[in-house]
Amino acid sequence: MKNVIIGQYIPGNSFFYRMDPRSKIISLMILMVASFILKDVFQIGVMLLFVFALLIIGKIPVGRILRGLRPLMYLLIFTFFFQILLNKTEPVLYQGTLHFSFLSIIVVILVYFFYRFSKKYVPFKMLYLLLFIISIFVVLINVDNVTAFKTTNLAIYQGGVLMALYITLRLVVIVTLSTILTLSTKPTDLNLGLESILKPLKIIKFNTEELAMIISIALRYIPTLLDEANKIMLAQASRGVDFSEGKLKDKIMQVISLLVPMFIISFKRSDDLANAMEARSFVPGKPRTRLHVLTWKSIDTITIVFSTFVFIASIYMVVS
Repeated sequence: MKNVIIGQYIPGNSFFYRMDPRSKIISLMILMVASFILKDVFQIGVMLLFVFALLIIGKIPVGRILRGLRPLMYLLIFTFFFQILLNKTEPVLYQGTLHFSFLSIIVVILVYFFYRFSKKYVPFKMLYLLLFIISIFVVLINVDNVTAFKTTNLAIYQGGVLMALYITLRLVVIVTLSTILTLSTKPTDLNLGLESILKPLKIIKFNTEELAMIISIALRYIPTLLDEANKIMLAQASRGVDFSEGKLKDKIMQVISLLVPMFIISFKRSDDLANAMEARSFVPGKPRTRLHVLTWKSIDTITIVFSTFVFIASIYMVVS
């Protein structure tokens, strides 16, 4: 949980921090739409390089972004193998047979136990998990293909591999773009920017201030609650609780022991926040004064124009 960086703000002095939050939100939306327009791996790879160039220019640590992507690795790995195994777009890159026999199943079980006991000593756990999944397929293909009681054809297609890479890279691009916004924007500025952008919805009697406040409070308290969860896990670990070991029943009980204090802390923090807002005479729907007033600068206009240029270039890459 300590690797989750969604909602966190890191002080800095690059041009990202000098920009108006409205221009950052608009540019983010434009770039996200551009990433959804792109159709193949080469195009989304170019977008990924562009996003990492933004990180370098904006002086945002790339290592921190990569560490923040760790919680999504399970989703990325699942999506990657899901596309490879189920996408049947020609041509065929590899074709083989999975052999299920008593010997192959025993070898798979031994590989699984070896993975369970050795993963705690391996620094790159995600790559180790990927190697473990591949090793299972290797075992089922090559071990005891004579006495197998069941066989299943395995075919890997070029379209499946390309689609798996495409979806995985697009998820990385979208998460990185949203992380740039939260890392370089204070929660109060983000709230003001959302309110300003959503103001046209007032025409249809939509309360934009409350929606913007709900979004900003949710983003603000994500890292806070994750820190509290990490403290509870460390406190329970000091009492002998291990969240990574034990039977399924034990793990469920351990998660319940984590959720109960988390709910109590969440309710207490929401009550404290409500009291603080009442002490400052906050009334939903009523006009409020602002200590900080947003100012639009030339760098914001340049950023919007540049984002629009990237959007147009994405369209050109697709239609050409």
